[in-house]
Amino acid sequence: MNRRKFLLAATAACVAAPALLRHSHAQEGPFRVKYFPVAPGSGSRDTAAAPDGTIWYCGQRNGTLGRLDPRDGSYKQIDLGKGAAPHGVVVGPDGALWITEGGQNAIARVDPSDHKVRLFRLPEKDAYANLNTAEFDKNGIYWFTGNSGIYGRLDPKSGDMTVFKSPRGRGPYGITVTPKGDVWYASLSGSHIARIDPATGNATVVEPPTPNQGARRVWSDSKGRIWVSEWNSGNVSVHDPADGSWKAWKLPGSNPRAYAVYVDEKDKVWLTDFGANAIVRFDPATEKFDAFPSDMSGANVRHLAGRPGEVWGGESGTNRLVRIQTVA
Repeated sequence: MNRRKFLLAATAACVAAPALLRHSHAQEGPFRVKYFPVAPGSGSRDTAAAPDGTIWYCGQRNGTLGRLDPRDGSYKQIDLGKGAAPHGVVVGPDGALWITEGGQNAIARVDPSDHKVRLFRLPEKDAYANLNTAEFDKNGIYWFTGNSGIYGRLDPKSGDMTVFKSPRGRGPYGITVTPKGDVWYASLSGSHIARIDPATGNATVVEPPTPNQGARRVWSDSKGRIWVSEWNSGNVSVHDPADGSWKAWKLPGSNPRAYAVYVDEKDKVWLTDFGANAIVRFDPATEKFDAFPSDMSGANVRHLAGRPGEVWGGESGTNRLVRIQTVA
């Protein structure tokens, strides 16, 4: 599949002008925001923070993996191959970059030292998986999702790959691993989350209380609770597998569209809101939001990642990366 066809098949982005969010705090307080321009036309999106301080990001529009050095703002690009359209990237236990490469229907591994690209192609029967995101579990197994209705696992040591059909068809999107090693994914089209049994690969559906909420991405906090960004409802919700409970909060503003979710080292919850063109921070202890609208329209931050003291996102609509630092 070529890059153009792949991108046309992806979910269309919503563009909205920034606004001061009701019931939230503006960009004041102990935070510092900085933008880093990267290659024009790259469509910078999912990011991963490397141990050496650099940030890796997917250039979905030009088929590259990018590397930003925040110390001087310099960046490099690695061509992932003909027709490439990378979606998600994570740093593996081996220090390499592992990418859900939807354009070539493969998992790509990039060596950070020599930039060599190795592809692990999905079976022919899953020729259009529409690969989305991935995470490594505690045993070093790479779990990934495909919006066409699949999820799968890859053993990096042996190269063995298994692809499973999701229990309700289309929709698998975000994925997370809890501190205990449990694997969960969100189904955008299916409006649910699901727990994967790593031993069998079977997925058990868990229904959020809000109907047709459009669960898009998930992230585990330090207690193993699953935080969910709800695209259709505009909620951020949390599920506690220990007791089966749910809680939900509406993002501030008139038309929130919660895309990405990330939980930092202090269990503060960060989201991207396409409705407000902003990154939003939620404090579960106080139930208050902080809003960080972009300084450019149509930023479309599709993923958040980070390291202690800072959160990173890729503005796919502006070809920039954004960093928010907690300075106090």
